[in-house]
Order: sequence, then structure tokens, then C-alpha cells
Amino acid sequence: MTPDVSVIVPVYNTMPYLRRCMESLVKQTIGLDRLEIVAVDDGSTDGSDRELARFAERYPGTVRVVRQPNSGGPASPCNNGLGLATGRFVFFVGADDYLGPEALERMVDAADRYGSEVVLGKTVGVNSRFIYQQVFARNEADISFAGSGLPWSLANIKLFSRDLIERHGIRYPEDMPIGSDFPFTLDACYRASRISVVADYDCYYAVRRLNAQNVTHLSNAADRLYCLRRLVDFTVGLMAPGKDRDAVLSRLFALEVAVVLRDDLLTVDRSVQEAVHACVRELADRHLTAETGAELEVETRLRIAVVQAGGVDDLLAVIRQDVEQGIAPIVVEGDRWYAAYPGFRTPGSALPDAVFEITAHAAGWAAKLDATQAVWRRGADGATVLAITARSPLPELAAHGQISVRAEDLTGSVQVTEASPATVVEAEFTVADVIAASALSGQRRSVRVHVHARGQEGSAPLRAAGLRLPRPLIWRRGLRVYAITPAKDPSGRLMLSVVPMTPGRILARLARRH
Repeated sequence: MTPDVSVIVPVYNTMPYLRRCMESLVKQTIGLDRLEIVAVDDGSTDGSDRELARFAERYPGTVRVVRQPNSGGPASPCNNGLGLATGRFVFFVGADDYLGPEALERMVDAADRYGSEVVLGKTVGVNSRFIYQQVFARNEADISFAGSGLPWSLANIKLFSRDLIERHGIRYPEDMPIGSDFPFTLDACYRASRISVVADYDCYYAVRRLNAQNVTHLSNAADRLYCLRRLVDFTVGLMAPGKDRDAVLSRLFALEVAVVLRDDLLTVDRSVQEAVHACVRELADRHLTAETGAELEVETRLRIAVVQAGGVDDLLAVIRQDVEQGIAPIVVEGDRWYAAYPGFRTPGSALPDAVFEITAHAAGWAAKLDATQAVWRRGADGATVLAITARSPLPELAAHGQISVRAEDLTGSVQVTEASPATVVEAEFTVADVIAASALSGQRRSVRVHVHARGQEGSAPLRAAGLRLPRPLIWRRGLRVYAITPAKDPSGRLMLSVVPMTPGRILARLARRH
């Protein structure tokens, strides 16, 4: 009998996470008779092959294991698994992730009920892994790219009609060492007759490995820039001009292009800096419009403008200002606002004022603050709080509009403590509220500043490039123990991280103290 769904698991050195992944698959409520699991071991050396063999022996009619020489990426094992799949639908699972027990049953039911060729199941992060949630706001029978959040959720962890995949010959590009799931997923979603969303159940748990290394995004710059061009070219070649294509390109500029313009560009070789500059200028000159730049942060927007109008050193000077000295002063001339970065009316600079004009995004720019201090302390009511102090180069910021500081769905209490010569803002987040609002698996929230000014609503991530972070705070809620800590993303933006503490982690932590 043809199984309803083939789960494809590309595996490479994912022990001990692999065990939980496989257990979550064989325990799916859809039942073993409606399921096949195709695990493709991409040359693991950590015992993953033995673990897979154990599952194949225990579930001989369900689990199939294929071993291949290491290919260097997930594209080859995913394609190999597709070639072996026989189910009506296929679903890809990362070998260090796992599924909720009812995930496959709910997604297959949605596909059959709505006649969908692609179904997104709600995805949540584990160990403070960040997952975009916009597309999971509600159950949806049919969504498109524009206005749905789908362009921000184009990973391959979806239920796909195998007939759709085979009918159009959709496969992973094996010459892309980074991001090969994006063109596969985009191709399938673009050609699907209907895309549905299951948002009322946690289907997919995406795990952040606790031993993951914080490696610069430009450590493999040649591969990243090659793949960035490929992603843009693939999108333009696949999709007809219009709102859907603009939405996907907007996502690519806001995520993939923004990544290579992050602060760590200062730390790489000159040849890499020049290659990044050339790539960004080429893509922006060809494809950046008001529509495709709609999702850009104000900071990235200005850096791209500097790239288009200036040279490598102009770009580095702007980034260096943010990292070493803080956000540049704002020059207000009548109704016009300018960010006075190096190059703005600097003698010898060829950069026009228009590069630095932020009038159209004044509220977003007013929301750019530098965090200067983060401490644990007792609040006015005696509760433990994380107190964050931040500075704006704009004098009398509060006079321009309302200010709030949020960690996604949490809003901190805000006080403006100084207004001249710059504005100092203090925000407090009650630790108990942060823990209570976090999933049992942990959560990572981006801290953002929101400003209503000049008739605009603007927001920006709270910069923390020079911030000295406090030690994690261990907090008990009922029988569970969590570690909560401020953290920085690779571009120096402040995050609030909540990670559940297992007994093993607690013992390891105690051992390090002795």
C-alpha cells in the first residue's frame, strides 16, 4: 500500500539529537502503516549510522536507511531521499530537530481537506532558536507570497505533494553549498495550486545545538556571495514580475543581503570586503526598488545606499562608526533629517546628501538606540528585572513622539532619564514575565525600540555592539529551571534568550564552578 507520507531525513553527525528525531517520527499518530522514513546518512563518523541501523532493525517495514559518501551539504542526501520516496506526500526533517506527535496526521489531513500541494506546520524554536512566526498567525486554507509571511518561511520543512515535485522535476541544486533548500521550496510553493497553514499545533521543533559555534557569516564569503547571486537570479527567473516576486526579493534583501553588510564585515580580509561591496552594488542596482526594499531595516537601507554611491572605504567608515562610536548624530534641517555618518558633507567626500537623508524613515531612525548597560536588579515592586539602559544621539527624543521597548510580545516599562545633549532611555523587563511567556523549549526574542514620530511608526533592533553582557540568571518556575540571559546576534543586536536547564546541564555548570 502506498504510504501517505515519506519523511526524508538527511543525516550527518547529529548524535545525540538524532535519537530524539527518529523517536518522534516512529511515534507519529498517523500510524506506521501510513508512513515511511527514508534516512540518508551522508557519511557520518559519530555513530549516527549505528543509530539509524538500530531503528531500521526495530521498524523494518517503515525505516529505510541509505548510506552515501559525504557530499558536503544537505542537497545530495535530500535528492537521494526524494528518489527513494514512494508516499503521496514528502516531508523533510533536520536530523537534530523533531516533530510533535500529531504533526504529520494534522498536515496530511489539512492537505486532503483543502486540496493543498504544500502545507506549512507551525514551527517553534528549541534552546532559543529564532523562528519567524508571522506566517503562523492562524490556520489558513490558501495563502500566497505577498502579505502572508511566507517569504520569511521558505525553509524546506513543509509537507509537499510528491506528484507536484515529480511533475515539475523539482530538485535541490547540489552546486549550492549554502541555502540549497530555498530554491527547492520556492519552486514548489510557486507552482503549488494551493498552500495551507496548520498554525494551531506545534508541528516542528527546530533545535539550536548548544555546542554551536558563533562563526562569522563571512567565514565562507565566496560561497555565500555565489549563493546569494544564485538565489536572486533563481527568483527573478522563476517568478513573473508582480507583488509575489517583490515580496520574495524583499525578503532576500532584508535577510541575505543584510547579512553580508553586518558589523563583522570589519573583521575580514580586504578582498572579502571588496567582493561584498561589488556583489551588493550589482544586486541593488539591478533589483532594489521601493517594493523590493520594503522590508529593509533603516540601518541596512543606509548601508546599501552608501554601497551604491561610494566605495569600500565609505561603507567601512559607516560600519565602524556604529561599532566603535555608536549611532551617528542626526542633523535636522527644517523638515529634512540626515544621519551624520563619516562622508556626510565631509571635505573630499563625493557622497551626496541624499545617501544620508532619512526623512522618509525618520521614525525608524529615531528608534535606533545603543544599549550601554544591562543589569539584573530589583524593580520598584521587588520583582527581579533586567534593566537595560540605551542612548539615542537625538536630543529630546521624547519630544518627537512616543517610545516603547519590546522583546516581541513583551513590552518593557520605559523611562526617559535624560534629554540633553542626548536621550537616555531605560527599559525594564520582569524576569518572571519573560519566563512565563516563553515556550517550555525556550525562546529567543529580539529586543526592538518602537517610536511614533512625524506621523510615522518606526522600529529598529536595539544595538548592543559595545555592551558588556551580564552573567546568565538561573530561574526556577515550578519544577522547571531556566537560564535567561541577554545575548548578541552576529550583528551586535540585543536578544533575550531563555534556555531550559536539564539536570545534565545543571551538573555541568556546577562542575565548572569548582
